Amino acid sequence: MAVKPDAYQCSECGWTSTRWVGRCGRCQAWGSVAERDAPVVVGALTAKVPLTQAIPIGQVDPAAADRTLTGIGELDRVLGGGLVPGEVVLLAGEPGVGKSTLLLEVAAQWARQGRRTLYVSGEESAAQVRLRAQRTGGLADELYLAAETDLETVLGHIEQVCPSLMVLDSVQTISAGAGDGAPGGVSQVREVTSAIVRVAKRRGMSVVIVGHVTKDGAIAGPRTMEHLVDAVLSFEGERHGGFRMVRGVKNRFGPADEVGCFEMRERGIVEVPDPSGLFTTRHDEPVPGTAVTVTIEGRRPLMAEVQALVVPVAPETPTRRVVNGVDGARLAMILAVLQRKAKLPLGRCDVYASTVGGARVGDPSADLAIAVSVASALVDRNFPTRVLALGEIGLAGELRRVPTLERRLAEAARLGVTLAVVPVGSRDQTRATPPDLGGLKVIEAATVIEALAALDLRRSARS
Repeated sequence: MAVKPDAYQCSECGWTSTRWVGRCGRCQAWGSVAERDAPVVVGALTAKVPLTQAIPIGQVDPAAADRTLTGIGELDRVLGGGLVPGEVVLLAGEPGVGKSTLLLEVAAQWARQGRRTLYVSGEESAAQVRLRAQRTGGLADELYLAAETDLETVLGHIEQVCPSLMVLDSVQTISAGAGDGAPGGVSQVREVTSAIVRVAKRRGMSVVIVGHVTKDGAIAGPRTMEHLVDAVLSFEGERHGGFRMVRGVKNRFGPADEVGCFEMRERGIVEVPDPSGLFTTRHDEPVPGTAVTVTIEGRRPLMAEVQALVVPVAPETPTRRVVNGVDGARLAMILAVLQRKAKLPLGRCDVYASTVGGARVGDPSADLAIAVSVASALVDRNFPTRVLALGEIGLAGELRRVPTLERRLAEAARLGVTLAVVPVGSRDQTRATPPDLGGLKVIEAATVIEALAALDLRRSARS
């Protein structure tokens, strides 16, 4: 084996170059390319006799891929119905969001079913993990703890314990003797992940690996790590809020667009099967500047409340646009349309827009809810009931159709909304049995001007 000493590698994404450069050619990171020893195999490859014979696909036993429920319903929902034997899952999230707490609960639930579980912690001692398990009620006889940072020792624990589920917290803390660099580097993370995947496939052992994220929110380590594992889950949530969301990014054995909802409490993390109530407020009387919308997260509809505050400012004072939970660029576009097309006097006003409960609304169908809340705050006029507004606003002021409208309307009707404004032509007229919307009244509008006029907001703004 010849060694090529003039190879350089990016510590962020693993990109290689024959010469040093200041900026990575793949991820565009500055100062991340450093010299490394790249072994190069010289000579032709020879064929080997396979250890197992290939068989027709019809003779493969499908029972070998039967799923096992984790005991956490919302996590099973994201995984597609549980864990497949030999499946390797990567769970990534920001520090302090609750990754270790969630996976300790998963390990405890798995062990309570009489299945042996191994929890490997590279960041905490076994005593520290035990204290957290005692606080959250995660003690179980079949749950084994090991505090290790050496890959070979971790593999030895697997051979001794013979678990059906292993939790590795986290992959960035484990070091491999055969890998180059410090723990958490590109080579180390790749080597550790490859070894764990090989052992999991050989033993039919399910594995959940905890991964760190960078300051930009991307999974730390080489991009190949995401290709090695079977599923990639993103654990999201505000550190100062209780709501948490597990979002499927990749899943070889199920849907990759599903989400699971949780809430962090003093005694641990709990499931939230019906999270819509977390993102709305109950007012004794309707207040100006509020509207509700229904977004689609994965396959589930979630109702969220959008609030706005409009404050006139002096001519010499610069105006401000402050957002929380909504896209600032989207708000600026909506305000421009309202001022230009609907003739609302927003040029000399500070505008504040926010969601309730820490929800993040990125669905374009929430444009109309933002516009309605801003217009209501501008004229300081409330509605006799909560108003559901759905529709994407174009630059010409038109309302574009919303996908899966019937599911959104059904969710709003279930939560007691009685008035909805939607774009013209969004409702599915081909369904033989439309969903029961109860007392929900639906108003269709072609433009944002018609939508505001239907709610008696445009006339009030002009007056």
